[in-house]
Amino acid sequence: MDTFDCIRTKLDIRQFGTKDVPQEIKLKVLEAARMTGTGLNTQHWRFILVENKDNIKKLAEDSTSGNWVAGCNFAIIILTNPKYGFHLIDAGRVLQNMQLAPWNYGVGSGIFTGIEHDKLRKDFGIPQQLNVSAIIGFGYPQKKLTGNRKERLPIHKLVYYEKYGTSNRA
Repeated sequence: MDTFDCIRTKLDIRQFGTKDVPQEIKLKVLEAARMTGTGLNTQHWRFILVENKDNIKKLAEDSTSGNWVAGCNFAIIILTNPKYGFHLIDAGRVLQNMQLAPWNYGVGSGIFTGIEHDKLRKDFGIPQQLNVSAIIGFGYPQKKLTGNRKERLPIHKLVYYEKYGTSNRA
């Protein structure tokens, strides 16, 4: 798939089918994460791959906004080091790459950040010095999606030229 088409059509998925995602695609997701840039090339993020259904259920229980993750095929917890002021930017960068890589193969994903931190840290052995930045659930969408129904503001409502409030090119 063309990169722009991948970006244009990718949707967040929260309802997954039962078909298992092949290991090769899971490895591509992890490789996409590994290849993502970080501020100062610190590579400070760490990832917990969650495949066991009981642990996926724990993720749902440890969430305040991601109960839907219980139906995913696998999930990844993204951890970043808050000692770097740019750690959340790096989390966003890696998150996007991890979502785009499997979309190319028809595998959808959804993210959540509403977390019961103490429970999650205990259940998954997460050290205090790392920030739980996001959790992504992956799987094949329950229903066929085209990605052509995105409701986005038009560019003229989002972009200003040279100065905020200037909507026309000089």
